[in-house]
Amino acid sequence: MRSTLVKLHLVLALAASLVIVSLGVTGAIMAFEPEIDHWQHRALMDVTPSGQPHNLMDISDALMREFPAEKINAFTLGATPSRAYAVSMARGTVFVNPYTLQVIGVRPPGADWLSNVHQMHLRLLATWGRVVVRWSGVVMVLLLLSGVYLWWPTKRLSLTTGRSPFRTWFDWHNVIGMYSLVFLLLLSLTGVFIGFDDVAIPLAYKVTGSTPVKAVPTKQVQIPGAHQISPDRALEIAREALPGATAFAVPSVSPTDAYAVRMRFPEDLTPGGRSRVLLDSYTGAVLAVDNSRTAPGGRRVEILNRAIHTGDLFGMPSKIAMSLASLMAPVQLVTGIMLWLRKRRGSRT
Repeated sequence: MRSTLVKLHLVLALAASLVIVSLGVTGAIMAFEPEIDHWQHRALMDVTPSGQPHNLMDISDALMREFPAEKINAFTLGATPSRAYAVSMARGTVFVNPYTLQVIGVRPPGADWLSNVHQMHLRLLATWGRVVVRWSGVVMVLLLLSGVYLWWPTKRLSLTTGRSPFRTWFDWHNVIGMYSLVFLLLLSLTGVFIGFDDVAIPLAYKVTGSTPVKAVPTKQVQIPGAHQISPDRALEIAREALPGATAFAVPSVSPTDAYAVRMRFPEDLTPGGRSRVLLDSYTGAVLAVDNSRTAPGGRRVEILNRAIHTGDLFGMPSKIAMSLASLMAPVQLVTGIMLWLRKRRGSRT
């Protein structure tokens, strides 16, 4: 049984080695994706607060004067008073100083290496990659569980100096594996949940005894001759509909679109937020409120799962923990391969 499990452990590790290294390195980077993005583009994102920021219509008018032939797709408000507003347009993301209406600069679409890191982690930059990634998560869970079984007879939790290279790698493999086990299991299991969300999410609703909220159409009937409410008014209504939450993104809408204002509560440390208010773009009537605090059990499980996987659950401390744990996956792979090579070399001598 043990001999068979050792061989299975080795075969699985070698088969998934390249994907595990990729997921580990990209996952470690993604834990700090917003921080890295800000550090890299400080000149575009940082502004000096001065009085009250202009409303979105003022910003829209300023951008139409600067880029008269283009359409605004969405506004993203600064996360703090010292951050620029980001406006999505065909030319890319336009950063605007909300206090002076100055266009700070433009980041062209596809020019951000972090987006490639993100796609590498999700699908290996290929359409078929998502399938490989989801099953690699399963392999990682099997490696961790089989590793615990193989470790159990020795229960080594310390390094011993002055021993053979084989024993040195053996100690490193055991110590790194066991001290990072809980975090690696959390990353792997939550990753499997995300990878198999078509099965996992319905199961979460079933286990919690909850029912998904019925989706409300975001398309609406155009009213001839009527004027749509402004994005500023949409923000105002959304804030009233979901008190305690901060509105941070609002799209521009076509004559047949409803406003979908994205929001986040203080405890929601995920950059994209988990709440939304859907509004009739003509009357301003609230069509639906997706409130992460009162969401059905299945939805809250889904939100919690992602927050654990990304390290957003407790902010910076959990980001650091998950980033380091993510790096331990390729490190553990290297120590395992070195251990195997040493064992083969020893068997020949």
